[in-house]
Amino acid sequence: MKTIGLIGGMSWESSAEYYRIINEIVKNQLGDLHSCKSIMYSVDFAEIEKLQHDGKWNELTSIMIKAAQSLESAGADNLIICTNTMHKMANEVQESVRVPLIHIADATGECINKKGYKKVGLLGTKFTMGEEFYRGRLEEKFGIEVLVPSEEDQKVVHKIIYDELVKGVINEQSRKEYKNIIDKFRSQGAEGVILGCTEIPLLIKQEDSSIEIFDTTMIHAKAAVESVLR
Repeated sequence: MKTIGLIGGMSWESSAEYYRIINEIVKNQLGDLHSCKSIMYSVDFAEIEKLQHDGKWNELTSIMIKAAQSLESAGADNLIICTNTMHKMANEVQESVRVPLIHIADATGECINKKGYKKVGLLGTKFTMGEEFYRGRLEEKFGIEVLVPSEEDQKVVHKIIYDELVKGVINEQSRKEYKNIIDKFRSQGAEGVILGCTEIPLLIKQEDSSIEIFDTTMIHAKAAVESVLR
């Protein structure tokens, strides 16, 4: 078994889910006593969140590169960034190390293509929904049309992530807000919805959605395990 290097802590709530899912998959595939060889570099999310909202992406890139190089030096055979938003600097991170970085949007795009879907909605932080580094990659590399919420709905989605989900707060009213936005995607012809923030699966499950969900935490974790067991 090879070793997964995880850049986590953004937030630790979703990083804990990555660790749980990865080890459950390995146990299911190899047997009850098996667990995954992994190394996690966990950042202080308060620092990350402030730099994000201050627009200091160069500083954030330096932090991600340091984390990736530390994991490579510690013996990681591949890397995953345990958050969608910080894939904004995925190319720079990959260029800084020799081991492969498993991109969360690539794993998600492959999953959507296997379903044969051509149009999906995207929920995430305002950075993930509003910029091209994520949805542009899905559109250009996988031929998927990606819908995003209205500007007003994007504010709602973003606020719930940072005010509640990264703190482990699960609110029924927030679930209703997300369900309403997903219904709007369906009315626009979306065949599925990407839960494009690794905290959103803490709130939204398949039974909450009128269309198929693509849980990026689960998808990314599975792709990482496939890579180290291949």
